Amino acid sequence: MGEIETLKKWVEESNNIVFFGGAGVSTESGIPDFRSVDGLYNQKYDYPPETILSHTFFMRKTAEFYKFYKDKLLLEGAKPNKAHLKLAEWEAEGKLKAVITQNIDGLHQAAGSKEVMELHGSVQRNYCMKCHKFYDFEGIKAKLAESEKLDKNDADYMIPKCECGGIIKPDVVLYEEGLDGRTMQKSVQYISEADILIIAGTSLAVYPAAGLIDYYRGKKLVVINLQPTPRDRYANLAICGKVGEVLSQL
Repeated sequence: MGEIETLKKWVEESNNIVFFGGAGVSTESGIPDFRSVDGLYNQKYDYPPETILSHTFFMRKTAEFYKFYKDKLLLEGAKPNKAHLKLAEWEAEGKLKAVITQNIDGLHQAAGSKEVMELHGSVQRNYCMKCHKFYDFEGIKAKLAESEKLDKNDADYMIPKCECGGIIKPDVVLYEEGLDGRTMQKSVQYISEADILIIAGTSLAVYPAAGLIDYYRGKKLVVINLQPTPRDRYANLAICGKVGEVLSQL
């Protein structure tokens, strides 16, 4: 029996699947990966993306942060792909218990998934640091557009401000910031109780998120990725391929 056939059989027999996904899940929707050859980490900026996407940089060079954020992370028009849609379908059928994602694009919810653990937050949520007013994706885009109309020498140029005067911050976990404790706790519980754990589209290089899969106790560990990962040798099934293309065959 081939890899796809084996996975298909497992999925058909299970009602306790947990999916752990990274950037490779969204690349088929046109959202760039961070670490691939064409990813954000290999593009030219005044500062490395790891520096720009840090808490310190956000606080000290907010305008520079938002230039990068607007260009590379506030991407309009991205639609859920075959992977997102298949996972939502499984959840509706009662097979999938949860999606645990390192992505911040909100595409799992757009596809219809309900139980989504967003380890690194979401660009769909933004809050004023002063009065905590909520701004959705369109809200932050509008505030950024307002700030862009200012003179480039203005101190508020490229800094989205709330009506109260506070700076708006994305609900995204930046470097130097801790992951949300409740999200981590729920993710650990889902993984530890899973029958099948599918790890897909991630290099498993980012901790503590990557360490979550150590809590899996089952015997159906599936890895789907274009490149080899450190966990391939522990996997019961390792499939090389694009996540959407693989899942759409199931």
